[in-house]
Amino acid sequence: MANLNETLSSILTIVVSIVVMSLALWLSGKLLVGSRKAKFTDAIWISVLGSIASYVVSYFATGLLGGLLGSLITLIIVLLLVKHFFDCGWLKALLIAIIAAIIFIVIVAILGLIGIGVVSSI
Repeated sequence: MANLNETLSSILTIVVSIVVMSLALWLSGKLLVGSRKAKFTDAIWISVLGSIASYVVSYFATGLLGGLLGSLITLIIVLLLVKHFFDCGWLKALLIAIIAAIIFIVIVAILGLIGIGVVSSI
């Protein structure tokens, strides 16, 4: 039963993290490219596909690429996703990602202050 609780807790943490990251990306995208280009559903796709890409790259990075190169590859993939879904250039994609990371940290800190842990198992 403990294994089921851990699994459900992990799934809930992943879902909440993706929702919070999507919110941060969407707000950042709206700020920099406008509401017409930055859709919440696109932000969800960026979060989900970015998470999958991060997992896949980290799986291979441990043995073959090394952590730093793996992180760089993941960053490029996420920027490519932002660039594609929010229809912007590389620099604007980078700015969206930086602002989204700041918004994400603020949201997670606020949730932590009210007792909701989001990134405990990530």
